[in-house]
Amino acid sequence: MMDTQWDAAVRPGSIYWKRNLAISLIGSFTTIVAMTLLLPFLPLYVEELGVSEHAAIVQWSGIAYGATFLAAALVAPLWGRLGDIYGRKLMLVRASLGMTVAIALMDMAGNVWQLVALRLFVGLAGGYSSGSMVLVATQTPKDRSAWALGVLSSGIMAGNLVGPLIGGVLPPIIGIRGTFLAAGAMIFLAFLATALLIKEEKSPARKQAAKASGGWKSIVDTRPVIAMLATGMLLMFANMSIEPIITVYVAQIVPAVNEVTMISGLVMSAAALGSILSASWLGRLADRIGHWPVIAGALAVAGLLSIPQALVASSWQLIILRFLMGAALGGLFPCIAAVIRHSVPDSAAGGILGLSVSSQYVGQVAGPVLGGFVGGHIGMRAVFLGTSLLLLAGAAYAWMVRPRDAAGSHMRAARDQLDA
Repeated sequence: MMDTQWDAAVRPGSIYWKRNLAISLIGSFTTIVAMTLLLPFLPLYVEELGVSEHAAIVQWSGIAYGATFLAAALVAPLWGRLGDIYGRKLMLVRASLGMTVAIALMDMAGNVWQLVALRLFVGLAGGYSSGSMVLVATQTPKDRSAWALGVLSSGIMAGNLVGPLIGGVLPPIIGIRGTFLAAGAMIFLAFLATALLIKEEKSPARKQAAKASGGWKSIVDTRPVIAMLATGMLLMFANMSIEPIITVYVAQIVPAVNEVTMISGLVMSAAALGSILSASWLGRLADRIGHWPVIAGALAVAGLLSIPQALVASSWQLIILRFLMGAALGGLFPCIAAVIRHSVPDSAAGGILGLSVSSQYVGQVAGPVLGGFVGGHIGMRAVFLGTSLLLLAGAAYAWMVRPRDAAGSHMRAARDQLDA
């Protein structure tokens, strides 16, 4: 009965779901590109703002970059909750407009403190990609949700790949400050497309329900949601745990010193490329056979692929294994959002999905910290083996807490589609 009520809240807007997906995909890609394009030139800009010592430049660069994600982790549940009450489109309009102003103002920063403050403001005011996840998850028909979220995830991950590439090309042409203005203009176009083209049906019933309860109180069974929060954190932990050690690890298996940085970049990009290529396909598979088998299977395969990464003898082996691991993990983003969407009422979906985003940011921070500690004190191969154990444990946990009728309900839905 409750599932029927939730689905009914989604159906009025479902006639626009393809258009909403397309605009959300473009907007998420654009905003992620704008957020990450400063990576190649951030130390140069910090130095331009008056920081002179090498150690201080590195330190301030890390603070400025991490400030955005720290702020975003803190406010993601809040924006999701407000989206439940006042509308998900409004949150996307707010995020794109706020990011337009903040990123464009970075070209006017007079010192490093102002840069950090603006990076914090980007995180506080932003959240376009996470808001898009909420909009797409709640507006897409249930039997297409994992596929749609997979397509959106591919666009987000593509933005993370393309952003640094653009950030390496534009500054020599238009300057660092001009690059910030170009990024702001790019997000402004996303703002216009979002405001003019995305359609979200008004739902007074959802707004009233979100104000009345929302959050954990409205969830009948919290176990699937807790499992997805843990899975999201584990996913980002697994992706980011090797970041601090990868260059040193590659140096041990690559004989030519001048190739170390290039190979390291390929290793880091391989996992992202694998995720981009697999996300929509695994999402479609999850729509057909169920989300839980895909989640448990992806975690198990990624855990097994982590073991040979500790034993590689050449760089091409590591690149292939990272690509395959990224392909396995690529299906988790859409499945996590889809399971949460189907496990909570529509009036609480935004807040809980925002909490999921925060848990992923926790993994993004904890992964490099613990990976660097283990790699420095125990050994770099131990990072891969430890990650393997965590992923396999996560697979077992996801399989144990899965709803027992999940597979059966998906099989019945598949038969109904064939009959129709």
